[in-house]
Amino acid sequence: MDTFEQMIERGHERVCIHQDRQTGLRAIVAIHSTVLGNALGGTRRWHYATEADGLYDVLRLSEAMTYKAAAADLPMGGGKSVILLPRAGHPATEAEARAMGRFIDTFNGAYIAAEDVGTDTRFLDWMAAESKHVSGSVAASTGGDPSAHTARGTINAMRAALSHLGLSQEFHRLTIAIQGVGHVGFHLARMLVEQGATLIVADIAPERLRRAVNDLGATPVSPEEILSVKCDILAPCALGGVIDANTAHRLRCRIIAGAANNILDDPDEDAVVLKNLGILYAPAHIANAGGLIHLSGIYLGMSAQERNLKIANIETTMSQVLQDAESMPSTYAAAIALAERRIKAGSRAPKERVHAG
Repeated sequence: MDTFEQMIERGHERVCIHQDRQTGLRAIVAIHSTVLGNALGGTRRWHYATEADGLYDVLRLSEAMTYKAAAADLPMGGGKSVILLPRAGHPATEAEARAMGRFIDTFNGAYIAAEDVGTDTRFLDWMAAESKHVSGSVAASTGGDPSAHTARGTINAMRAALSHLGLSQEFHRLTIAIQGVGHVGFHLARMLVEQGATLIVADIAPERLRRAVNDLGATPVSPEEILSVKCDILAPCALGGVIDANTAHRLRCRIIAGAANNILDDPDEDAVVLKNLGILYAPAHIANAGGLIHLSGIYLGMSAQERNLKIANIETTMSQVLQDAESMPSTYAAAIALAERRIKAGSRAPKERVHAG
C-alpha cells in the first residue's frame, strides 16, 4: 500500500517527509486531523528496519492522537513525528534537534511537537530554540516532562476498570505487571507502590530494570515473560503493538490498562478477541491521555486546577466507554465511537486556531 492509500485509509490531512543534508536528519511529520484544533503529538527518535515501518508508525500514532484529544474533550487535533535513526542507539545531538525544530516550524503551529520515545526535555529545549511550536521543554517553553501526568491518568483508568468489574480499587490487594519502566512506566510503578501494589516488571534496558527493583522492590522478569505472568492488571508501557490475537491467549490477567500508545496490534480485531476471552481492555488512547491533557492545557491557557480535573475525568470517561462496550463489539469500538461523536460535534462550528506565543 503506497503513502496516499495509507493516508486515505486512515483519513490523514498531511504527511511531510524531510531531510537535512548538513546533519543527516531524516524525519516524517504526519498530521491526521485539525478538525478540532492544532495537532499536538510527540517526536519519536527510533531506528526502523525500513522507511515503510517508520511511515506506518507515524501514521498509526498520529491517528491515535486525534482520538486521544477528542476523547479527552480537548480542542486539539492529532499529529506525530518520527526521526528515522541510521542505527539503534544513534546519539542525539543539538544540531539534529535544531534541524528538527526548523522542520517543525514550517508548519506554523498546525503541528506542535512534544516528547516521545527517544527524546527528552533537553532534546525539546534544543528543538524549541528553533521553533515556538514545541511543548514540554524546560528552558525554552513550558510544561516539562509530562510522564508523571500520563502515569496519573493511567491509574485513573485502572480504577475505572476495577470498578467496572466490581472489584476493590485498593491497590494494596493487587499484583500489577508493568512492561517497560522508562519515563512513564517508572512513574506509574512508583505511584502504584506508594498505594501498596505488588509489582512485576520487565524492561529491555538493564539499568531501568535495576532501578525499579532496587528503588521500588519490584520483582523482575524477562521481556519475554512479562505478558504471560499471572497478575490482576497488565500495564504495557513500552512500544505499541505488543498484544495480538496470538498473544492474547497467553495472557493471565483480568485487566489490560497501560500507558503505551497502540497497545493492540490490530485494535479492531484484537479488542474483540480480548472481550471474548473475558479480559477487560482499557483503551490506550483514553488511559494514557494525562500527558496530552497537561501539555495541551498549558498551550490552551488552562489553569493547573483545570488540567488536574481533566486528568481526573479520565476515570469518568473510561467508565462510560466500558459501560458502552457492553452492547458493542469491544471496548476499543466504544472508545472510537465516543471520540468520533465529539469530533463530529466539534466540526459543526468554525473555530479559531490557537497559536503559541
